[in-house]
Amino acid sequence: MTVTTLLVSHDGARWLPAVLAGLRDQQRPPDQSLAIDTGSSDESTALLVDALGLDHVRQVRGGFPQAVRQVLSEIDTEWVWILHDDAAPAPGALAELLRVAEQQRADVVGAKLREWPDLKRLLEVGVTISASARRETGLERGEYDQGQHDAVREVLAVNTAGMLVRRTLLERLDGFDDELPVFAADLDFGWRAARVGARTVIAPDAIVFHAEASHRDLRDGGRTAHRREREALMYTVLANSRGPNGAWRWLRLLSGSLVRALGLLLARAPRAAADELAAIAAVHGRPGRLRRARAARRDLGDGKVALAPWWLPLRHGLDFVSDVTSAALAQGRDLGERRRGVADDVDDEDGPGDDSGLLVRLLTSPLALSVLAVLVAMLVAARVAFGSLEGGALSPAPGTAGYWWDLLTSGWHPLAQGTDAPAPSYLIPFALLGSLLLDSASAAVSALFVLGVPLAGWGAWRFARRVAVLSSGRTPSAWLVGWAALAWAMVPVASGAWGQGRFGVRAAAVLLPWLAGASLGFLDGEPDRRRRAGWRTGLLLAAVTAFSPGAWVLAVVVVLAVLVILRVIAPSLARTRSVWGPLLVVLVVPPVLLLPGTLGMLGHDIGGLLLEAGRSMPGPDGWDLLTGRLPGPSAPLWIGALLVLAGVAALVPAASRLAVVACWAVVATTAILAAALSRLEVDLPSGATGPGLSFGLLMIHGALITAILIAVQALGSRAAPVTAARRSAARLTPQRALGAAGAVLLALVPLGGLGWWLVAGDDLLQRPASSPVPAYMTQAGDEDPDRGVLVVTGTIETGLDWSVRRGEGPFLGEDEILALTDVDAGLADDVTTLLTTPDDAVTVALPGRGIEHVVLPAPADPALIGLLDGTSGLSRASTSDRATPAWQFETPVADGAVSGESPWWFGWVLTLQVIALLAVIVLCGPTRREQR
Repeated sequence: MTVTTLLVSHDGARWLPAVLAGLRDQQRPPDQSLAIDTGSSDESTALLVDALGLDHVRQVRGGFPQAVRQVLSEIDTEWVWILHDDAAPAPGALAELLRVAEQQRADVVGAKLREWPDLKRLLEVGVTISASARRETGLERGEYDQGQHDAVREVLAVNTAGMLVRRTLLERLDGFDDELPVFAADLDFGWRAARVGARTVIAPDAIVFHAEASHRDLRDGGRTAHRREREALMYTVLANSRGPNGAWRWLRLLSGSLVRALGLLLARAPRAAADELAAIAAVHGRPGRLRRARAARRDLGDGKVALAPWWLPLRHGLDFVSDVTSAALAQGRDLGERRRGVADDVDDEDGPGDDSGLLVRLLTSPLALSVLAVLVAMLVAARVAFGSLEGGALSPAPGTAGYWWDLLTSGWHPLAQGTDAPAPSYLIPFALLGSLLLDSASAAVSALFVLGVPLAGWGAWRFARRVAVLSSGRTPSAWLVGWAALAWAMVPVASGAWGQGRFGVRAAAVLLPWLAGASLGFLDGEPDRRRRAGWRTGLLLAAVTAFSPGAWVLAVVVVLAVLVILRVIAPSLARTRSVWGPLLVVLVVPPVLLLPGTLGMLGHDIGGLLLEAGRSMPGPDGWDLLTGRLPGPSAPLWIGALLVLAGVAALVPAASRLAVVACWAVVATTAILAAALSRLEVDLPSGATGPGLSFGLLMIHGALITAILIAVQALGSRAAPVTAARRSAARLTPQRALGAAGAVLLALVPLGGLGWWLVAGDDLLQRPASSPVPAYMTQAGDEDPDRGVLVVTGTIETGLDWSVRRGEGPFLGEDEILALTDVDAGLADDVTTLLTTPDDAVTVALPGRGIEHVVLPAPADPALIGLLDGTSGLSRASTSDRATPAWQFETPVADGAVSGESPWWFGWVLTLQVIALLAVIVLCGPTRREQR
């Protein structure tokens, strides 16, 4: 049997000496050796010429398939042995390949591939492909060669590195596919060989050491191997599939690849997910290439093709889940062991520990008992929030969270005369929370008002501990951290935001400590952690902005100020992308995540982006912001004044003055921005109003609490330790008296707010009032929005107000939509005519605008009642309340009176919002590092 070796090279100088040595040391030397270089830019050609001679080296333009095809016409041999420039054969490789070929009467024989330079790890002992376009070797990851795969057997394909193939088969199949220059050429060739009836076997005793340079991106330092390999594998499956089975594989591969991309994204591997999507576009986006490939394979035959079993991808999925679960359990065990180790240390000092001992320690701990007492007091004070709520800025919640999802996913709302005004973005977290709470919208609102205060305290506790450690390098006192947490939790309560139903301020107070904690990641020295901090801060800022738009405006000012300061004091640092990039991410993420509301405002009134969440309420002035009070029911002024005085006193300690000045800089920046925004006036269709400034109150008092925390922590770090002897002999000094008085005054801030809330707190919250519209009218409006109700209040003498209701409501989330909706001028004229000089034309025109009833809530104006009673085309409608008269138009309402279409861009922008939200959530997690 005559054998010719074809050694294909491309920039393989680092491996060629070992490959050429392995070729030279073969126990059964090849009859002829040819080297083919495909345009190397290193010294590969020189090495080949030195080893084989100039007559045995060819220069070929193109890739691996073109190289083999061009040289094939020059040789006259029975067998062709293909080697790569990164595949070094063992001395007995060719002899074993020829022996197995003769014994098995095979047409293609492959070698056992081991990893180079490890030399013991198995890479391949034959290979096949699954319908999901996955290369299947049947080996475990990192499996060592211990002779467990040494049986000669038939396989679908063998790697071209070390492949021994009959020359006649190469000519019959026209070599390798030009569309597969690097990856999957072996699988495609083996698939086509099987269809023509050729036999492919593996010779395990023939060993080749393979560096997998292309697969590992070792040739040019690029990072495209994963994308090119996925593209090649997808192409191989689709190009070799036929008939109905081909259509099914096409659909399965497309859907499975999309799911795989999503899984990679969720597994925090965005680069691999992008490669998967790029491969999908490259293969499925070029149907002409697939048609030509299938046409070229149409007449190959119907030989048996040994593909991977259909259930193998499912097993890989189960293995992945098992690995993740095992890792999570192992991490949990390690964490538990560490905690038990700490507990054991404590027990060694205090005696044997058990669950009862832990319970005793908790019940005898003043701090634990204090926390428990505060939580109980909070729940008692928030008792009015158990159940449905409305009042102040808070409208009643709808019956289900699905109602909010409809508002969010619809670009057209049948409110008033129909509107395409965007739904407020704060409905997203409300809808998510309501869905988790058994589809109950009212439960979501109650959860915010009942649990919002302790949750704000929890977030503040975590943030206070981190700030105290960063500022002093010392673990803070739990009492100090507890004071900061309780003081922050009481800010929205004492300000009146809780009792006035300002749920936007309430939600922002819960989220702000977590936002501040995420922003501390910008101080980390590792670029990857700074990038994650940028995404996390942007996500949390988007959530805060949804409830309180002033947060984003303030973030813009702060980020620009930080960039300017860095530019002045550290120009090189300011030019570092890992420094300025995350800061810009913080500003870009909220507008994108709050789509389509951001874009929808542009079509209505851009000033609506500055409004507070909920019903319109008076905004605070400068003094209110400083003292922590909102217009309306709020705690006594002295509570906020004490916090301001303590913040001023925090400037005294020199050790912490720089950090405290930074906190006061935040106060000053917020105050200046609030003063500038207070001069603006937002002209809405519902009337002129001012921008929301309540977030400034949270920022100012959050900065004051932080300043006090830092100063007290610095004073504590300077205090000398007090021994038992000194403690017994300690006397009351003026310094100790001053410190004790300061501690008492500080304690009065949160405790005063909690006591006011618990005992004398005044609020506007109540159970939703019954609708003045009869129930059968609201039910009819729920079933058919065209059956609207005109509700008129006031008197003819003092002035009349009117609104159109369609079903129950308005509910939480609809106030902003209605505020942005222009009044229908034609409807306004018709209503004015009806209430002043009604005629037959107006009683026909109003039903044409989707109004079926007229209702006068008690106390109704007798003069207006007489006017409507005498109007032809109107007849009295039944009501359960005699003081609330109602009329029905005799003309039937027009179908589709309030129907409309969503803006053309709404669906696309909504899809973009969902994708962006998923992407940002994934980018917030730790980066997945892949080792090649």
